[in-house]
Amino acid sequence: MKILLTAGPTYEPLDPVRFIGNRSTGKMGYALAEAFAAAGHTVTLVSGPTALAVPTHPAIQTVHVETAAQMYAAAAEAAPTAQIWVFAAAVADYRPAEVSPEKIKKAGDTLTLTLVKNVDIAATLGETKRAEQFSVGFALETNNEQAHALDKLRRKNFDVVVLNSLRDAGAGFGHDTNKVTLLTADGVVTTSDLLPKSAVAQDIVQFVLARYAQYA
Repeated sequence: MKILLTAGPTYEPLDPVRFIGNRSTGKMGYALAEAFAAAGHTVTLVSGPTALAVPTHPAIQTVHVETAAQMYAAAAEAAPTAQIWVFAAAVADYRPAEVSPEKIKKAGDTLTLTLVKNVDIAATLGETKRAEQFSVGFALETNNEQAHALDKLRRKNFDVVVLNSLRDAGAGFGHDTNKVTLLTADGVVTTSDLLPKSAVAQDIVQFVLARYAQYA
């Protein structure tokens, strides 16, 4: 099968040297790409800026992007022919309304920025999802975790949502380990142990492929 997979952060420029970003390293998304490829599938990996080595598996095509708009364009191009979509990227919700062509100089005690909303990649593509396609989202939450994750599943037309809680030590951004809870619209809840992200990725892929097989 063909897999569309987004990973890493997006950077939204303020000027030629500064940007708005987040702490995502892309490790979980890259581990998922490797796990899908190892399972025999072809992966289009749409990657935001990371310090990770480009995957060398021949079944993984990496498309490098920087901004949310660029990630959306690349994902929208790959989505129609992919059977499974996995939205593991931490996409910036907002971007600066204006990008200065020159470095912003320090002046005064405050700096006010006007931000505008970015396209919601998963939700927008979710509106085009066909019955034979399967969509997986990620949710990083700090409170009311399952309720927020299930709300995201409904709003974005996901079939599975992978929940990360920042309450779990060793999980989330910046770690080589992760602990996730897999939620589905029909009430299936599966929680992994705290494991290396490569092992968690294999568990997620096995779960997603098994669920997809029920729909195919």
